[in-house]
Amino acid sequence: MGPDSNQIKLFGLKHSAREIAEKANVPLLSGTGLISDTDIAVNSAEKIGYPVMIKSTAGGGGIGIRICENKQELIDSFDNVRHLAENNFNDSGVFIEKYIRKARHVEVQIFGNTFGEIAVLGERDCSVQRRNQKVVEEAPAPNFPDYVRKEMYKSARCLAKAAGYRNAGTVEFLYDEEAEQFYFLEVNTRLQVEHGITEEVVGIDLVEWMIKEAADELKDIDRDYSMNGNAIEVRVYAEDC
Repeated sequence: MGPDSNQIKLFGLKHSAREIAEKANVPLLSGTGLISDTDIAVNSAEKIGYPVMIKSTAGGGGIGIRICENKQELIDSFDNVRHLAENNFNDSGVFIEKYIRKARHVEVQIFGNTFGEIAVLGERDCSVQRRNQKVVEEAPAPNFPDYVRKEMYKSARCLAKAAGYRNAGTVEFLYDEEAEQFYFLEVNTRLQVEHGITEEVVGIDLVEWMIKEAADELKDIDRDYSMNGNAIEVRVYAEDC
Protein backbone atom coordinates (compact mmCIF):
# COMPACT_ATOMS: atom_id res chain seq x y z
CA MET A 1 0.00 0.00 0.00
CA GLY A 2 1.03 3.58 -0.56
CA PRO A 3 2.32 5.66 -3.48
CA ASP A 4 4.10 3.71 -6.18
CA SER A 5 7.86 3.78 -6.71
CA ASN A 6 7.63 6.18 -9.66
CA GLN A 7 5.95 8.85 -7.55
CA ILE A 8 8.32 8.31 -4.66
CA LYS A 9 11.19 8.84 -7.10
CA LEU A 10 9.44 11.81 -8.74
CA PHE A 11 9.16 13.76 -5.49
CA GLY A 12 12.13 12.21 -3.69
CA LEU A 13 14.56 14.92 -4.80
CA LYS A 14 13.62 18.47 -3.87
CA HIS A 15 15.01 20.10 -6.99
CA SER A 16 12.97 17.84 -9.27
CA ALA A 17 9.87 18.41 -7.12
CA ARG A 18 10.37 22.14 -7.71
CA GLU A 19 10.39 21.50 -11.44
CA ILE A 20 7.07 19.65 -11.24
CA ALA A 21 5.56 22.43 -9.12
CA GLU A 22 6.70 25.03 -11.63
CA LYS A 23 5.00 23.16 -14.48
CA ALA A 24 1.81 23.00 -12.41
CA ASN A 25 1.95 26.79 -11.79
CA VAL A 26 2.38 26.34 -8.04
CA PRO A 27 4.07 29.37 -6.36
CA LEU A 28 7.80 28.87 -5.80
CA LEU A 29 10.49 30.73 -3.93
CA SER A 30 13.28 32.06 -6.13
CA GLY A 31 15.84 29.32 -6.50
CA THR A 32 18.14 27.32 -8.72
CA GLY A 33 18.60 23.87 -10.10
CA LEU A 34 21.44 21.69 -8.85
CA ILE A 35 24.74 23.53 -8.35
CA SER A 36 28.15 21.96 -7.78
CA ASP A 37 30.39 25.02 -8.14
CA THR A 38 30.88 27.66 -5.44
CA ASP A 39 31.29 30.52 -7.91
CA ILE A 40 28.01 29.66 -9.62
CA ALA A 41 26.35 29.44 -6.21
CA VAL A 42 27.63 32.92 -5.31
CA ASN A 43 26.42 34.41 -8.60
CA SER A 44 23.02 32.75 -8.18
CA ALA A 45 22.66 33.98 -4.60
CA GLU A 46 23.43 37.53 -5.64
CA LYS A 47 20.66 37.37 -8.25
CA ILE A 48 18.19 35.88 -5.76
CA GLY A 49 19.18 38.25 -2.94
CA TYR A 50 20.34 37.38 0.57
CA PRO A 51 19.49 35.70 2.85
CA VAL A 52 19.43 32.37 1.01
CA MET A 53 19.47 28.71 1.96
CA ILE A 54 21.72 25.96 0.69
CA LYS A 55 19.55 22.84 0.57
CA SER A 56 20.38 19.22 -0.04
CA THR A 57 18.08 17.89 -2.74
CA ALA A 58 17.91 14.48 -1.06
CA GLY A 59 17.86 15.91 2.47
CA GLY A 60 15.42 15.10 5.24
CA GLY A 61 15.01 15.21 8.99
CA GLY A 62 16.39 18.73 9.12
CA ILE A 63 19.77 17.61 7.75
CA GLY A 64 21.39 19.36 4.79
CA ILE A 65 20.07 22.90 5.25
CA ARG A 66 22.21 26.00 5.85
CA ILE A 67 21.06 29.63 6.05
CA CYS A 68 23.50 32.15 4.56
CA GLU A 69 23.17 35.85 5.33
CA ASN A 70 25.92 37.00 2.99
CA LYS A 71 28.47 35.97 0.38
CA GLN A 72 31.15 34.89 2.85
CA GLU A 73 28.78 32.61 4.75
CA LEU A 74 27.78 31.01 1.45
CA ILE A 75 31.40 30.41 0.45
CA ASP A 76 32.20 28.96 3.88
CA SER A 77 29.16 26.67 3.91
CA PHE A 78 28.72 25.47 0.34
CA ASP A 79 31.17 22.55 0.26
CA ASN A 80 30.32 21.60 3.85
CA VAL A 81 26.67 21.12 2.97
CA ARG A 82 27.60 19.09 -0.12
CA HIS A 83 29.82 16.79 1.94
CA LEU A 84 27.15 16.45 4.63
CA ALA A 85 24.60 15.52 1.99
CA GLU A 86 26.92 12.96 0.44
CA ASN A 87 27.67 11.36 3.81
CA ASN A 88 24.04 11.22 4.95
CA PHE A 89 22.11 10.64 1.73
CA ASN A 90 24.70 9.36 -0.73
CA ASP A 91 23.81 12.35 -2.92
CA SER A 92 25.86 15.56 -2.86
CA GLY A 93 23.35 17.53 -4.94
CA VAL A 94 22.43 20.95 -3.53
CA PHE A 95 20.54 24.00 -4.74
CA ILE A 96 20.01 27.58 -3.59
CA GLU A 97 16.66 28.94 -2.47
CA LYS A 98 15.50 32.28 -1.07
CA TYR A 99 15.16 32.30 2.74
CA ILE A 100 12.05 33.84 4.29
CA ARG A 101 12.74 35.11 7.81
CA LYS A 102 9.19 35.16 9.12
CA ALA A 103 7.54 32.10 7.65
CA ARG A 104 5.08 29.48 8.81
CA HIS A 105 5.26 25.83 7.80
CA VAL A 106 1.80 24.78 6.61
CA GLU A 107 1.10 21.47 4.91
CA VAL A 108 -1.93 20.11 3.06
CA GLN A 109 -3.07 16.50 3.34
CA ILE A 110 -4.00 15.01 -0.02
CA PHE A 111 -5.20 11.61 -1.18
CA GLY A 112 -5.41 10.42 -4.77
CA ASN A 113 -7.21 7.39 -6.12
CA THR A 114 -6.85 5.20 -9.18
CA PHE A 115 -9.67 7.10 -10.92
CA GLY A 116 -7.68 10.35 -10.99
CA GLU A 117 -9.58 12.00 -8.14
CA ILE A 118 -7.79 14.09 -5.53
CA ALA A 119 -9.14 14.67 -2.04
CA VAL A 120 -7.89 17.64 -0.04
CA LEU A 121 -8.29 16.91 3.66
CA GLY A 122 -7.38 20.16 5.33
CA GLU A 123 -4.10 21.60 6.49
CA ARG A 124 -1.74 21.37 9.45
CA ASP A 125 0.49 24.05 10.93
CA CYS A 126 3.95 22.63 11.73
CA SER A 127 5.77 25.89 12.40
CA VAL A 128 7.05 25.02 15.89
CA GLN A 129 10.31 23.25 15.10
CA ARG A 130 13.72 22.56 16.62
CA ARG A 131 16.75 21.96 14.38
CA ASN A 132 14.41 22.07 11.37
CA GLN A 133 12.41 19.15 12.80
CA LYS A 134 8.72 19.40 13.65
CA VAL A 135 7.81 19.47 17.34
CA VAL A 136 4.19 20.69 17.48
CA GLU A 137 1.53 20.22 14.79
CA GLU A 138 -1.96 21.68 14.79
CA ALA A 139 -5.01 21.20 12.58
CA PRO A 140 -6.42 23.39 11.25
CA ALA A 141 -3.73 26.08 11.07
CA PRO A 142 -4.66 28.81 13.58
CA ASN A 143 -5.15 32.43 12.53
CA PHE A 144 -4.78 31.49 8.89
CA PRO A 145 -6.54 33.61 6.23
CA ASP A 146 -9.35 31.72 4.50
CA TYR A 147 -8.47 33.08 1.08
CA VAL A 148 -4.90 31.83 1.46
CA ARG A 149 -6.19 28.44 2.64
CA LYS A 150 -8.38 28.11 -0.47
CA GLU A 151 -5.53 29.02 -2.81
CA MET A 152 -3.20 26.61 -1.02
CA TYR A 153 -5.73 23.80 -1.42
CA LYS A 154 -6.05 24.66 -5.09
CA SER A 155 -2.29 24.53 -5.61
CA ALA A 156 -1.97 21.22 -3.76
CA ARG A 157 -4.70 19.70 -5.93
CA CYS A 158 -3.18 21.04 -9.17
CA LEU A 159 0.20 19.60 -8.26
CA ALA A 160 -1.26 16.20 -7.35
CA LYS A 161 -3.30 16.02 -10.53
CA ALA A 162 -0.32 17.07 -12.66
CA ALA A 163 1.68 14.20 -11.16
CA GLY A 164 -1.18 11.69 -11.37
CA TYR A 165 -0.75 11.22 -7.64
CA ARG A 166 -2.22 8.13 -6.02
CA ASN A 167 -2.63 7.35 -2.31
CA ALA A 168 -1.77 9.43 0.78
CA GLY A 169 0.59 12.37 0.51
CA THR A 170 1.39 15.76 1.98
CA VAL A 171 2.14 18.93 0.04
CA GLU A 172 4.24 21.22 2.22
CA PHE A 173 4.35 25.01 1.89
CA LEU A 174 6.03 28.00 3.47
CA TYR A 175 3.72 30.89 4.25
CA ASP A 176 5.23 34.39 4.33
CA GLU A 177 3.06 36.23 6.85
CA GLU A 178 4.32 39.68 5.91
CA ALA A 179 3.69 39.24 2.19
CA GLU A 180 0.63 36.99 2.76
CA GLN A 181 2.01 34.63 0.12
CA PHE A 182 2.72 30.91 0.21
CA TYR A 183 5.38 28.93 -1.62
CA PHE A 184 5.86 25.26 -2.44
CA LEU A 185 8.34 23.41 -0.24
CA GLU A 186 8.12 19.67 -0.99
CA VAL A 187 5.87 16.62 -1.23
CA ASN A 188 6.04 13.77 1.26
CA THR A 189 4.96 10.59 -0.48
CA ARG A 190 3.72 8.71 2.54
CA LEU A 191 1.27 8.80 5.42
CA GLN A 192 3.06 11.16 7.79
CA VAL A 193 3.43 10.95 11.54
CA GLU A 194 1.03 13.86 12.03
CA HIS A 195 -1.82 12.36 9.99
CA GLY A 196 -3.66 11.53 13.22
CA ILE A 197 -4.67 15.12 13.90
CA THR A 198 -6.10 15.36 10.38
CA GLU A 199 -8.15 12.24 11.05
CA GLU A 200 -9.45 13.83 14.27
CA VAL A 201 -10.74 17.01 12.62
CA VAL A 202 -11.88 15.54 9.30
CA GLY A 203 -13.37 12.34 10.69
CA ILE A 204 -11.78 10.01 8.13
CA ASP A 205 -9.53 7.02 8.77
CA LEU A 206 -6.71 7.50 6.26
CA VAL A 207 -5.30 4.01 6.83
CA GLU A 208 -8.72 2.60 5.92
CA TRP A 209 -8.62 4.73 2.78
CA MET A 210 -5.22 3.27 1.92
CA ILE A 211 -6.61 -0.26 2.21
CA LYS A 212 -9.61 0.61 0.06
CA GLU A 213 -7.40 2.29 -2.53
CA ALA A 214 -5.17 -0.78 -2.71
CA ALA A 215 -8.31 -2.76 -3.64
CA ASP A 216 -9.49 -0.05 -6.11
CA GLU A 217 -12.55 0.51 -3.94
CA LEU A 218 -12.03 4.19 -3.04
CA LYS A 219 -14.33 6.41 -5.13
CA ASP A 220 -16.03 9.81 -5.14
CA ILE A 221 -13.39 11.68 -3.14
CA ASP A 222 -12.63 14.59 -5.51
CA ARG A 223 -13.38 17.52 -3.19
CA ASP A 224 -12.17 19.62 -0.25
CA TYR A 225 -13.14 18.03 3.06
CA SER A 226 -14.24 20.33 5.88
CA MET A 227 -12.63 20.29 9.31
CA ASN A 228 -14.51 20.29 12.58
CA GLY A 229 -12.77 21.30 15.81
CA ASN A 230 -9.05 21.44 16.53
CA ALA A 231 -6.36 18.85 17.22
CA ILE A 232 -2.76 19.17 18.37
CA GLU A 233 0.09 16.67 18.25
CA VAL A 234 3.33 17.07 20.22
CA ARG A 235 6.46 15.00 19.57
CA VAL A 236 8.88 13.82 22.25
CA TYR A 237 12.51 13.64 21.14
CA ALA A 238 15.35 11.84 22.94
CA GLU A 239 18.39 14.11 22.51
CA ASP A 240 20.94 13.28 25.24
CA CYS A 241 20.72 9.51 25.49
